[in-house]
Amino acid sequence: MDLTQPIVFEPLFMERVWGGRRLETLLKKRLPQSTRIGESWEIVDREDAQSVVHEGPLRGSTLHELWTEHRELIFGALPDSPRFPLLFKILDAQERLSVQVHPPAEVAAQFGGEPKTEMWYLLDTQLESDLYAGLKAGVTRESFEEALRDGEVAEKIHRMPVRAGDAIFIPSGRIHAIGAGNLIVEVQQNSDTTYRVFDWNRLGLDGKPRALHIDQSLQSVNFEDIEPGVAQGSGEVLVACDHFCVERWALDAPRIEPAGSFAVFTVLNGEVECAGRKFVSGEFFLIPARLEDRELRPVESGTSLLRTTIPVSKI
Repeated sequence: MDLTQPIVFEPLFMERVWGGRRLETLLKKRLPQSTRIGESWEIVDREDAQSVVHEGPLRGSTLHELWTEHRELIFGALPDSPRFPLLFKILDAQERLSVQVHPPAEVAAQFGGEPKTEMWYLLDTQLESDLYAGLKAGVTRESFEEALRDGEVAEKIHRMPVRAGDAIFIPSGRIHAIGAGNLIVEVQQNSDTTYRVFDWNRLGLDGKPRALHIDQSLQSVNFEDIEPGVAQGSGEVLVACDHFCVERWALDAPRIEPAGSFAVFTVLNGEVECAGRKFVSGEFFLIPARLEDRELRPVESGTSLLRTTIPVSKI
């Protein structure tokens, strides 16, 4: 197979009770009419949600087909796993999300779920936007459970103001919530397991209270995770863990993606060109391991990207 350009997938839009329309107004994505879209699943390989190549010689192929049939050509020498191990999203939080936690591996196995570690990059924020992550100093499991019974658990969660350009790491076990007004790029393990602790007494899209998962949450929360901050990173690296490495590139001049492995790029600002294809803010593209033209060229000044790779020895 002759690869001549980056791979672009069609996004999958998910209606959420807390969603809005900024994927359309800010990022020019074509959304379904009259719905509150909370998530755009940009790259996903799941049984119930599958990315499809949008254009080029691979048009119509699913991500799962690429992963199982063209692994080395597109992804390079990665260890085997049943599915592509990452999931990429954009979240539009018009209202705040539930207080929730994703389970560590041992807890996920106990409840038949999937472990999930993720990171957020704040693409856009509104006035007084905030995030909730970790517990406030002095909170214990006992005081947390008491707050659960009293409906005051949100008072126990560490709250931090954020602005566009901030990033935060959410390892499994870190209790968290996204405040209203945030537009977020999310890179995560390929998992869809979330345990809700508190949902602000809100009704779901069906007019009924959404389910809570108190027992699972209490076993998942890391009660030693106290008042984390935004990711400080090191150089261009924002977050590096066993599952992914996310860098922020300020593309002031052309750069060449190293050959032999793949990378997923997310355009944060400006416009970039690669192999004759241009990409603008909010677009994702995958540079295959065997693509020959690997140069990324800024079309506008101030162009910046997220670059996500998988540590080869960590799958």
